[in-house]
Amino acid sequence: MIKVMLFVHLVIGLFVISACNHPQNPLAYQTETHSRGKAVVYIEEAFKPLFNTAISTFEGQYPKAKIIPNYQTENDIVQAMYDRKAKTIVISRDLEEKERKYLRSIKIEVRSEKVAVDAIALIVHPSNKDTVITVNELKALLTGKNSQWKTSGNQIKVVYDKPNSANFNYLTKLCGDQANNKAIFAAKSNEEVINFVKKNPNAMGIIGLNWISDDDDFDTQDFLKGIKVMGVAKDKNSTYFQPYNGFMYTHEYPLTRDIWMINKGRRSGLHAGFVLFMKNEIGQTIIQQAGLVPTNSPVRLIQFTGQ
Repeated sequence: MIKVMLFVHLVIGLFVISACNHPQNPLAYQTETHSRGKAVVYIEEAFKPLFNTAISTFEGQYPKAKIIPNYQTENDIVQAMYDRKAKTIVISRDLEEKERKYLRSIKIEVRSEKVAVDAIALIVHPSNKDTVITVNELKALLTGKNSQWKTSGNQIKVVYDKPNSANFNYLTKLCGDQANNKAIFAAKSNEEVINFVKKNPNAMGIIGLNWISDDDDFDTQDFLKGIKVMGVAKDKNSTYFQPYNGFMYTHEYPLTRDIWMINKGRRSGLHAGFVLFMKNEIGQTIIQQAGLVPTNSPVRLIQFTGQ
């Protein structure tokens, strides 16, 4: 009897040791899964309202998960991935091949997922009678070729959030080598841009649409008080559109861009779980409710015709 008991204890002991040394064993407790653990996500500040809502919803669904957002400018976020500080980043573009090549050279493999279509919004003071602009007129303004409002003739004060941000990078790409930084100046954030426009009748603010696109959000409703959103046309022969998600989906609103989540965390960890959440039904619904265009659940377009 004693020999039998010793044998049973030996078998149980070997089984427990095997389970502890085998991380793939289903009986082994995992401290981090798709729905458990802690993850720091580096997010471009232009997308802050959207991801504040998404993180709150994710943590409500998974109480054992903690997502810590680190809001920075786009260029600083990419650098954080180079420096091995960031495992998951949210920016307005996919990585270029030369960037991927560099990451591979330092043994970092990444996976990219496009989760939404966003836009740049142009905002003005409610007293301003110039409420529409073409892309070429915007370029002329940003390059210093024009600096006055058409209706009043007053000097235009153009303000954006920060150098090296997604908004700044969009403007730089739009204007190419002719970009003239002296024509515009930077505030500290998208929120600061909105507040500046509210106080300055001759200002034009350049912000991420996400800050003013969610009509059900109390902060958004407060931001919209005291500003007007400009209509933008591709050229003088085109129709002016405001940045509603239907016009963003069809690209009739010309100042659109994407939201990308780029992850180098392991596939079974919380970083990957949060990316999957944003790609799946709940995350895509949050994106649509925020007034943006979800990647996997396209905006439904309804055309009305007169009788």
